[in-house]
Amino acid sequence: MHHEAVLFDMDGVLVDSEHYWVECEERDILPWAVPDATVEPSEITGMNYREIHDYLVEHYDVAVTKAEWVARFDETAAEIYAEHAALLPGFDGWLPAARGDVPVAVVSSSPHHWIDLVRERFDLAFDARVSAEDIDGPGKPAPDIYEYAADVVDVAPDRCVAVEDSEHGIASAVAAGCTCVGYVSGADDSLDHSAADHVVDSPEELLATVDELLGRVD
Repeated sequence: MHHEAVLFDMDGVLVDSEHYWVECEERDILPWAVPDATVEPSEITGMNYREIHDYLVEHYDVAVTKAEWVARFDETAAEIYAEHAALLPGFDGWLPAARGDVPVAVVSSSPHHWIDLVRERFDLAFDARVSAEDIDGPGKPAPDIYEYAADVVDVAPDRCVAVEDSEHGIASAVAAGCTCVGYVSGADDSLDHSAADHVVDSPEELLATVDELLGRVD
């Protein structure tokens, strides 16, 4: 069966922002927000940043308000996406060709203004951009965001390829019924990609695997 749409996670897949996020969270953000405990970045990777604050409040003694937390993440995001993050090698050449055949969407826990920073910086044209903020339900690892994205591109989830790098993202895509390609980006060695249908560890292998699932291989 050939798949008919591709749904790309943004952080850690389309852009190598994940290791910057992990570094900032580990060094600055988490110790600031939870001064009395050590929180590992892998606990929160892939989650929507607003939901992360709720999660921390539930499990830890949090020293900052949600408004302070959101403002800090927005500042950090502007710096990461505008100055540091690099695009997945080969993606800018692959995207225009693929979009002639199938819808290609971004499905991100990040808000739209962060997705737009990436889209504008690298001049990327997608068929759809889906943020966790678009759904009236829980973000990753729940399936809601991928079910919604499949609906947006008008392709059944089991005919969608989802590309993810975090455990929460993989869990979300698999629960929605998508065929999931787990990308080992190297940003966080503690992440487990085994729940994905296919696991790749290079940009070339990632795009080749997606092409194969789309039936775009000569």
